Amino acid sequence: MTNLRRFAPLAAALALGLGACAEPAGDPATDAAADAAPVNEGDWTLDPATSRLSYVSIKAGEVAEANRFDALSGSVAADGTASLDIDLSSVETGVDIRNERMREIFFAVTENPKASVTAKLDPAAFAGLAVGQSLTRPLKANVTIKGASSDVETEVLVTRVAEGRVTVVPTAPVIITTDMFELTDELGELRALAQLPSITPAVPVTFSLAFTRS
Repeated sequence: MTNLRRFAPLAAALALGLGACAEPAGDPATDAAADAAPVNEGDWTLDPATSRLSYVSIKAGEVAEANRFDALSGSVAADGTASLDIDLSSVETGVDIRNERMREIFFAVTENPKASVTAKLDPAAFAGLAVGQSLTRPLKANVTIKGASSDVETEVLVTRVAEGRVTVVPTAPVIITTDMFELTDELGELRALAQLPSITPAVPVTFSLAFTRS
């Protein structure tokens, strides 16, 4: 189970990248404002208090458990450059000993404190999104954890809930596997420590991200 949670940070990184993708919606929303404040108009920042990133791990082939990451940060610049950081030490599995194993064995947070997600977005794709409107867009992001990187593709639903605020959620869970980030050995170590017959090497990840204009 702890091993599965390792995947969550990766997925979390993905989610952030997705959220960043949505932010550009606010940039071109008002051309007049852009002329008045060209530096800040396109900058968006993740709101950690109202953003969530979680995943489900499955042990022994049938026991599913919910997990999450409590510390996220991210931003999207006016030119569409999006970045997201996930604090791997903030993993929360609901059990103290599992949290410790995830941090020390799976993520090795002392040497690898964060997972990162980067993406390049097209601000024009969100230019016409009015308050209360939503749209879906494909997203391709690069996720890095413990020095290993992998491209992840998904689709997100972006909603402009206020003039300076957008939310981003996946249209379906994002599936992350250990072999995508060379974490299969760590997963095996966690399984052995927990004395489990198996820990599924793939986890579905979900998220709800909120971004506000800087």
